[in-house]
Parts: sequence; structure tokens; C-alpha cells
Amino acid sequence: MNIPEGKKIYFSSDNHLGAPTAEASFPREKKFVAWLNEIEHDAAAIFLLGDLFDFWFEYKTVVPKGFVRVLGKLADLSDKGIPIYFFVGNHDLWMRDYFEKELNIPVYHKPQEFTFNETTFFIGHGDGLGPGDKGYKRMKKVFTFPFFKWCFRWLHPDLGMRLGQYMSVKNKLISGDEDAKFLGEENEWLVQYCKRKLETKHYNYFVFGHRHLPLEIDLNEKSRYVNLGDWIHYYTYGEFDGKTLSLKKFEVDI
Repeated sequence: MNIPEGKKIYFSSDNHLGAPTAEASFPREKKFVAWLNEIEHDAAAIFLLGDLFDFWFEYKTVVPKGFVRVLGKLADLSDKGIPIYFFVGNHDLWMRDYFEKELNIPVYHKPQEFTFNETTFFIGHGDGLGPGDKGYKRMKKVFTFPFFKWCFRWLHPDLGMRLGQYMSVKNKLISGDEDAKFLGEENEWLVQYCKRKLETKHYNYFVFGHRHLPLEIDLNEKSRYVNLGDWIHYYTYGEFDGKTLSLKKFEVDI
């Protein structure tokens, strides 16, 4: 993708809308929509790197109630021709085709490579990558196993959504409470993952969410790991101007 003059690519992650309650997350949803309104004039593309919702499960004909403002804004941006790319996180693993059919937004379940203006990116949510985190990796295999997803779909949506939301908030392996602590560069498992990837192929930027911490760590002289933070405590996002990716904070109060 070549970025037109004066345009930028934006990256965001970890809104966790709906947590801990719909009422508590409503101001954060409005703030995120305000950010989307602000970047609309110069966005060449928008990357959403997962956990937009604290829990999301698509039945065949039913999707979760709520989030109408952010979904409406994403539809508006997509209709205006701004490409949007969505990467599922550990809280919205169970997406089917709703975003693709209704919003024209492609959904990715694994990290992907992109090149913008000859600058290479490796982009994903970040969960389950690198060494360690074995408890979550085992749980993710269960959650994504087709038979167990089929079983869950037989629950009435009122029961299924209530159960999923409860587990999402209460279970630390899902909720990511431990992911908001900086481990030190030598112990950051996503940093270790990136360094191993660099042994076989060069990327200028590795961009992830999941950690809930705004981080910028140089991997070598030409490669950098960037974590986007979140829209719970930091309200940070990534901005690529065609040459440099930088972390910024949305300061507008709603």
C-alpha cells in the first residue's frame, strides 16, 4: 500500500467495550468514536488490533446487543472508502462474518504482514505468541475448537452472553489483568517473539496490542516493537505518517 501525501495510517487496540459494565464503558465508547471522527480526514487506513469488545460471540443470526455508536461509525468510515482491518483478540475470538458482511471490514485471526511506502510491518493482537503463557494457550485451544464453539452456540443467547461476559471479567487468563504489568525488556515475551522472527526475516515494525501498555522498544537499529496500550487507562494509538510510526495519546475529554 502506498500512502498518499498528507495521509496517515492509524492503529488502535484494547477498548474492551462492555467492561466492567455497559454503563461504565459508555464514556470510553464515546471517546473512541470522537477519535475516529478526528482521524477521518486524513486516515489512509485504520487497523484495529483486537479486544474492541470485552466479550463478543456471533451466533448464526444473532450478534451482541449494544455498541451501536462505534459500529455505526465504523460502517460510516467503511462506506466512505477508508479501509479498516480488524484482528481478533483474546476477548473477541469468536467472530464469524458479521464485520465482513455488514461493515466490509476484513477480519484476521492471525498476525499479518503489510508494507506501506516500502516500510514493512508485522501486525497482530499478540495473544499466545512467544514463550510462556501456557495456561492461556491451552485455554485458547479449547475456546477455538470447533466442537466447543458448536456446543456454546446451542445456549440461548441471553444465557450464553451472560456467561461469556462473566468469565471475561472474572477469569484472569481471559481478562488480561496480568498483561498490564511491564516485565522488563528481557522478560517481555512479545519482544522475545519479535527477535526470533527477525532471525528469519526483517520487519521495520512489529505492532501489537494485548499488553495494555504503550511500549516502544528498539529490537535493533532498523526494527522496533510497538505496543499500542489501551483505551481504558492510556487512550493511546499508533500513527504512521509514511516514514515513522509513533505512539500518541488522545487527550480530548468527553
